[in-house]
Amino acid sequence: MSKPIVAIVGRPNVGKSTLFNKLAGERISIVEDTPGVTRDRIYHEIEWTGRTLMLIDTGGIEPKTDDVILKYMRLQAEIAIETADVIIFMTDVRTGLTADDRDIARMLLKSNKPVVLCVNKVDKIGDLPYEFYEFYELGFIGDPIPVSSIHGTGSGDLLDKVLEYLPDETAEETAEDDSIKVAVIGKPNAGKSSIINRILGEERLIVSNIPGTTRDAINTLVENEHGKYTFVDTAGIRRKSRVDDRIEKYSVLRSKMAVENANVCVLMIDASEGITEQDEHIAGLAHEAGKPSIIVVNKWDLIEKDNNTVNEFTQKIRTSLAYMPYAPILFLSAKTGQRIDKLFEFINYVYEQSVLRISTGMLNDVLNDAVTKVQPPSDKGKRLKIYYMTQVGIAPPTFVIFCNDAELFHFSYQRYIENKIREVFGFKGTPIKIIIRQKGDNTD
Repeated sequence: MSKPIVAIVGRPNVGKSTLFNKLAGERISIVEDTPGVTRDRIYHEIEWTGRTLMLIDTGGIEPKTDDVILKYMRLQAEIAIETADVIIFMTDVRTGLTADDRDIARMLLKSNKPVVLCVNKVDKIGDLPYEFYEFYELGFIGDPIPVSSIHGTGSGDLLDKVLEYLPDETAEETAEDDSIKVAVIGKPNAGKSSIINRILGEERLIVSNIPGTTRDAINTLVENEHGKYTFVDTAGIRRKSRVDDRIEKYSVLRSKMAVENANVCVLMIDASEGITEQDEHIAGLAHEAGKPSIIVVNKWDLIEKDNNTVNEFTQKIRTSLAYMPYAPILFLSAKTGQRIDKLFEFINYVYEQSVLRISTGMLNDVLNDAVTKVQPPSDKGKRLKIYYMTQVGIAPPTFVIFCNDAELFHFSYQRYIENKIREVFGFKGTPIKIIIRQKGDNTD
């Protein structure tokens, strides 16, 4: 389930970063008494009454300005507004209601997004100054929430109001469709939008040879003879050192969240560029998140081939992405449509593998056979004893192995057991997770 996104917006110097840091519980945003100091959105997960939210701090909005930096800050704040589920509009009681506040309010009202009006720098919440009541003129539903971002007073009431605008988690789960969620990830210009356009048979998404065109994650529902799918075309993820465009930092956040909420990840690699370090980094996002993945080598029509071309390219991928040998590789062309149908077969297969359940009896038959063939390691005369194994989760398939001493269970032997599990049961396309427990440990 995706985390609700809450964006804090407002004109410069009203205390957005101070509130953000207070809610986040740490000093993340730079706070200075200078308008415009927060030039890029900063994001952080927070928890309130058991609910996890993705909080975004934005640069201040100057509605009417010729200053290039302030224009840029307005643009990136607008993107935060567009993608947020709820907006906290922050104002300053000490300066009172300003023309810029009114302009920003009009922008927010046009967005049709839920807005919680926050009036900052109220020192005594129980004794509101006359200026506080001016903010009712902005026309938002509900009462403005008085806060002091420096002291944190009123922040609980503010978050309570934010949660009122979000559906409860049970309703969200019920409302979710039964399609397979597919995150299409990769470097800019690898062909992510092109492959979805080819699947749709129409120019549904903007396709450009300028890296970074797709700024945000876009959901596209596809239903065909293979099944029902929701494709998420994510913004291309670049090297951190090259993310000079601050808006792109937010795109990276959206891409990471798309991976987190996906059932399957499709990693797009540009055949004309080959496998790169950045491809390794992006693949790592899916691997670390425990997502079944397919490595798609796009633009295969542009490559001059001989009898060894596929094998050579495959070997390069396997060497570079040695941590995910389970991921199948598919060579295709989004431009010509070559092998597009195969992609759906791969998606269905790796998804089914990621939710596969194996009985404890069958698992322990495999475990006993593995231990018989290769004795567990020992150290200083003490040998590892393995008692039994059971599956405790899916997506990714998760196994708990009970033993006498977890420290003796070396990584190499864990990998050996994992390989034996894969030999017998498959689990192709998906990472698997093995948890080692000493006898007597709590399994929670």
